[in-house]
Amino acid sequence: MIAYIKGRLEYVDPEEGAAVLETGGVGYQILLSGKDLDLLPAAGEEVRLYTYLQVREDAFVLYGFFTREDRKLFGQLLGVSGIGPKGALGILSALSADDLRFAVLADDAKAIAKAPGIGLKTAKKLILELRDKLSLEEAFEARLAGERAKESAASSPGLTEARNEAVEALTALGYSSSEALKAVRQVEAAEGMDVEEILKAALKYMSF
Repeated sequence: MIAYIKGRLEYVDPEEGAAVLETGGVGYQILLSGKDLDLLPAAGEEVRLYTYLQVREDAFVLYGFFTREDRKLFGQLLGVSGIGPKGALGILSALSADDLRFAVLADDAKAIAKAPGIGLKTAKKLILELRDKLSLEEAFEARLAGERAKESAASSPGLTEARNEAVEALTALGYSSSEALKAVRQVEAAEGMDVEEILKAALKYMSF
């Protein structure tokens, strides 16, 4: 099993819902949820994705996630009868992994049924099969771990601290963690940029 791939982001293919990472002279096409595609850094930056390898008769397909917990949840979704990789990725595009965990624990089938191709009957089946595999405490721990991991997943070594502080500053201003992270990653930061410069650029991006 390929646990994760760390490499330079070459490009994103929105039509395929995939990112291509180059490492060791090899470009790996990795399928991601729509939400994780939005969180990718700019092309040329380094990123690490935890991967799930699906072996088919006609292909080997890689699915990528920013955290190990998200990859684990993807595998749990595949264990639900009637849900394949495409359906599982669709669910994680419609709901964040955190929202899905809490929807399962809250028995909120309507929220899960908003995912493309997932009806109310399938959503109820999903809740029934996953409820005993999740706990409220683990859901909160996964949310905190995910936020910490995503804050630094795609940061260059010299910019990690400044970018993380900029994300913290934006969340202190009332923006959600995902909004803050996305805005900071849109900033074409260079070595030597301080927190204030990155924050100003991120706020400018968010104003559009």
